[in-house]
Amino acid sequence: MGLTEKQCKEQNLAYEVGKWMFAANGKALAINAPDGFVKLIFSRDYGELLGAHMLGAEVTDMLAELVLAKRLEATKDEIVGTIHAHPTLSEAVMEAAGQAGAHGK
Repeated sequence: MGLTEKQCKEQNLAYEVGKWMFAANGKALAINAPDGFVKLIFSRDYGELLGAHMLGAEVTDMLAELVLAKRLEATKDEIVGTIHAHPTLSEAVMEAAGQAGAHGK
């Protein structure tokens, strides 16, 4: 949903990426579905969500949160600050948002 890293580069946008693997998610491990990830792309200037890419179990159930976040121009800090129940796969959304910019991209 939204922009890819390639599109951000082509548009010369300042962006940062956060990624969280399902192998580090308690619910994914509990349901024996550790293959997958959530990757989020945010504007470096304002922090708003530019794109989201997910692969793995039940990601279609998690997409609505990110579509709404994009529509409302939610920032990575707002996503991190939103309660994500534990254990759920959607915690990977929060964790990916928290990783954005953490590695100096």
